[in-house]
Amino acid sequence: MTLDDKPHDECGIIGIYAPNEDVARMAFFGLHALQHRGQEAAGIAVSDGVTARLHKDVGLVTQIFHKHNLDPLNGHFAIGHTRYSTTGSSSIRNAQPFLIETQFGPLGVAHNGNLVNAAELRRELLQRGVGLSSSSDSEVMTMMLAGAAGDTWEERIENTMPRWRGAYSLVVLTRESVFAVRDPWGFRPLSVGRLPSGGHAAASESGALRTLACGAIREVKPGEIVGLSNTALRVRQAVPPAQQLARCTFEHIYFSRPDSFWDGLHTHEVRQRLGRELVREAPVPADVVIPVPDSSVPAAIGYSQEAGIPYNDGFVKNRYIGRTFIQPTDSLRRQGVALKFNALEENLRGKRVVMIDDSIVRGNTAGPLVKLLRDAGALEVHMRLTCPPIAHPCFMGVDMGTYEELIAHHMTIDEMRDHIDCDTLHFLSVEGMMRAIGRQAGYCNACFTGVYPIDLDLDRTKTGFETAIA
Repeated sequence: MTLDDKPHDECGIIGIYAPNEDVARMAFFGLHALQHRGQEAAGIAVSDGVTARLHKDVGLVTQIFHKHNLDPLNGHFAIGHTRYSTTGSSSIRNAQPFLIETQFGPLGVAHNGNLVNAAELRRELLQRGVGLSSSSDSEVMTMMLAGAAGDTWEERIENTMPRWRGAYSLVVLTRESVFAVRDPWGFRPLSVGRLPSGGHAAASESGALRTLACGAIREVKPGEIVGLSNTALRVRQAVPPAQQLARCTFEHIYFSRPDSFWDGLHTHEVRQRLGRELVREAPVPADVVIPVPDSSVPAAIGYSQEAGIPYNDGFVKNRYIGRTFIQPTDSLRRQGVALKFNALEENLRGKRVVMIDDSIVRGNTAGPLVKLLRDAGALEVHMRLTCPPIAHPCFMGVDMGTYEELIAHHMTIDEMRDHIDCDTLHFLSVEGMMRAIGRQAGYCNACFTGVYPIDLDLDRTKTGFETAIA
């Protein structure tokens, strides 16, 4: 049994241009604010206008960076990355940013997302004699930019973007520039803001920009290249936005920090509305509403307010168990979710409980959570999920597992209810979810519906490139 049954985002990215500032330390704190987006590896690359330098490793941001390896990272320009793997396994050779020397000078790339045509692009590079050192589609993008046509880096990026199909939010480092780039579908979030001391920063979430005290924060629009500068941003609409945008719904449901703001929406407020929609779709008599911490807290508050049922804590979460690379012993592993959660008996004993969670993916923790509540004395457990059943994998940069691993792909809701051993089980409908978000279009719901916004090869696998290099 794994200790986590949540979808995983590929990574978080940050880019900074801050003249006369310690950009490496700024990138460190920006990445620390994005740590929830990936805990497998992290890196920072900087340029001082002459030389580019890089430090990256496997681990958490605070494990990787210390004074002795931040001090040499001097410059005005920086990009950073914190990683959870989707294409490519979790290893140092897949850690980002990628930094290479090109005929036009140094080039660094940090990428959030996943290209659905990466295998084809990789094959073309290899046939041209381009050597690759990793199994990541992000390196493929880096090498394509290195050989692209154009007189400037903006032109090279613009000329390459039409070849990339899928999800990509990028920060690109050159000798004298940092660019923020977003795919025309807008799959993954990317925002940019002005630093108080001059310059600009871009990041996967607005919360990371606020950590750096940025103002005038706005989204990088789908298909845009934004050059960070000390004065006005240099904005280039490199490719037209897709006719049907495909923002990731799961950013609102689970991935983003609750203080995030994108697509004109506050994530915390959206999550509260998701909870309210659950009451309207599936009310149930109960004594207490509890969240599965942490992402479900706003939804549980919204459910409680709409239903008029008291909100309380039912679980205490060990927030660090998921961030250790030390594996538990066999006897501890058998404890399953008890390593990550403990139940608050005084809030549960003799109560009819509504348990709010954001999703069920593989279905290996929902049952043990229900058992924790029953063992703590709950009379009834009614489980409510703030999204529809996840019955299809994601190929756009989210690790949700394969068809075989997804419990909703091979079980009905009644079968899942019996498997989890809760009294009732309800997933929010697609319609209810979109009502809560406040949008009728412009989002990707393929993991719920199986309708993907772009054509893709369903035979791809997460580590499909790893055939020659161990």
